[in-house]
Amino acid sequence: MDRPRILIVVGKAHQTLRCTLKQLLNRGGYHLIAEAEEGLQALRYARNYQPDLIIAETNLQGINALELGRVLFEDRIAPILIIVNGSSHPTFVDPIRESYPFSYVIEPLSDDKLFPAIATSISYYRHIRELESQVKSLHEKIETRKLTEKAKGILMEQMNISEAEAYRILQKQSMDRCIPLRKIAEAVIINNDLKNIPRKKDNIK
Repeated sequence: MDRPRILIVVGKAHQTLRCTLKQLLNRGGYHLIAEAEEGLQALRYARNYQPDLIIAETNLQGINALELGRVLFEDRIAPILIIVNGSSHPTFVDPIRESYPFSYVIEPLSDDKLFPAIATSISYYRHIRELESQVKSLHEKIETRKLTEKAKGILMEQMNISEAEAYRILQKQSMDRCIPLRKIAEAVIINNDLKNIPRKKDNIK
């Protein structure tokens, strides 16, 4: 299995945190693909490198970690794991819990806290994407069924044939032309709509 590709975002003022994080990632066998120092730079890197996870401290220049995470999630770029300072724990954890499906880990960092958080963040994000894919697929199937039913009705009326015969015609056209059934149904519907457009009478002068 490929090592998770990680992008870290830590400000210039927190070099100790950066070093600790890099040491832990190296020890855990993760692939550090890039480092950013502020939010907008991290967003550019994320779009370019497509990491499996972004690990970011809370207070970033440009845009903070919550805003960065919101953009990453809405654009479906990558999940984010936010590092929360122990002293500011209550201030940042509640907004994280109440917003998008972000994960967080509280300093001081250690193997037993960071590694499970990384695994959970990546796994949860992939689960969300899988569910979204399933919902999209189901939606497309429902839309295809609706269009097919409408196209069958048009053929039944125009050709005075049964529902089964109309469906066989659609299937045959789909197979013969190597075109999805939905596209064939859409073509039948569009063609019927065009036929039903009333023609404008020529103006008589």
